[in-house]
Amino acid sequence: MIIGICSHKGGVGKTTTAIHLAAILQKRAPCLLIDGDANRSAIAWAKRGELPFKVVDEKAAAKYSRDYSNIVIDTEAHPSKNELAAMVEACDHLIVITEPEIMSLDVLPEMLTDLAKLGSNKHRVLLCQVSPLSNAFEARAVIEQLSVQMCKRHIRSYAAFRRAALEGVTVDRVRDEHAEDGWHDYVAAAKEIL
Repeated sequence: MIIGICSHKGGVGKTTTAIHLAAILQKRAPCLLIDGDANRSAIAWAKRGELPFKVVDEKAAAKYSRDYSNIVIDTEAHPSKNELAAMVEACDHLIVITEPEIMSLDVLPEMLTDLAKLGSNKHRVLLCQVSPLSNAFEARAVIEQLSVQMCKRHIRSYAAFRRAALEGVTVDRVRDEHAEDGWHDYVAAAKEIL
C-alpha cells in the first residue's frame, strides 16, 4: 500500500502524520517512509532518535521501495501540478492535511480542484492540529461545503507531538499526559484511511 501525505500549505502536520501512519503500518507489515519534503523533516526526526521503520530521502526511494509492503510519502508543501499528478498515479491513498486555521482552509479548495482535474477519487482530508478544547465544528463545516471525503476523526494538537519530534520517536513513546491521546487520534484516523 502506498500512502501520500500532501498539502498546499506547510506547517500543518504533514510530517507528523507521515511518521505516525508509517508506525501504524509497520505493525502490519514492513513500512518505508520516503521524505520528499525539501526540509527533510522526517529524516531529521528519525536521526534524533529511533523510529520503528526506515526513513529515506526521495532520491534513494528506488533502491529501498521494493523491499517494503507499505510506503508512506511525505511530500513538499504546495506540490506542483506535475508532482500532484505523479502522486495521484502512484498512491493508493492520498491524505490532504489541513488545520482549522483560515490560512490553511483558504488554500484547501485549490488543492482539491487540482486533484479533481486529475481525476483523483482516492483522496480525503484529515484535519490536524486541532485544539484539544475544540471539536473543530467551524472548520469541518467549511470543508464539508467542498464536497470532499473527510476523516471523521481529527488530530488534536498536543505538546506531546513536539516532544516526540524532539526525541525522534512516535508520540506513544514520550512521557506526557497526552501522549496516549495523540497516539489514539492517529490510530482512529488510520482505521478510516486504511
